Amino acid sequence: MTIREFTICLIDDDPSVLKALDRLLRSAGYRVEAFACPVAFLNGYDPKQAGCLLLDLTMPGMSGMEVQQRLNEAGAHLPIVFLTGKGDIPTAVRALKDGAVDFLTKPVSDEALFAAIREAFAKNAANRLSRAELTLIQRRLASLTPRELEVLKHVVAGRLNKQIAGDLGTVEKTIKVHRARVMQKMQAKSLVELVRLAERVGVVS
Repeated sequence: MTIREFTICLIDDDPSVLKALDRLLRSAGYRVEAFACPVAFLNGYDPKQAGCLLLDLTMPGMSGMEVQQRLNEAGAHLPIVFLTGKGDIPTAVRALKDGAVDFLTKPVSDEALFAAIREAFAKNAANRLSRAELTLIQRRLASLTPRELEVLKHVVAGRLNKQIAGDLGTVEKTIKVHRARVMQKMQAKSLVELVRLAERVGVVS
């Protein structure tokens, strides 16, 4: 994806900072949406939108950390770069532990800011690809019949065809047929790949 396909959301209660960042990022070719308060952002945020969030840490009403918590609770996958003039090490550690890409102190250099944005975009692209792959695997899993799903669980648990037949009260030949269909529907070329796909969708831990 190109930078024009990503959107940088800005949240800062200081109008001068918001305006300066907006101008800087637009001049570099980025698409920007600026918000003077967290509530306005949260009310208008589209989870499907690709991009990242440049987030002020200290704001009246709702802090940047609270915004991060809200997004995490909602299952949003929007990478966050914190910008703060009053940061401390414990707060930075907590923000990064909770998934922030970077924690920058104002005034931030253009080089550091753009580097953090590039990292955030890369993380967002990887997350979106991973979620798309997971959705595809889930669709394959949903195409299995109840018996094929049973066979899948036994196969990835390491059971042999003969053992599975005994467990399910059928003959080994039938299990071979089900197993072949499972491999075909899950589009797995090997047992190792089948186990990996099953792990992605939580069939096995």
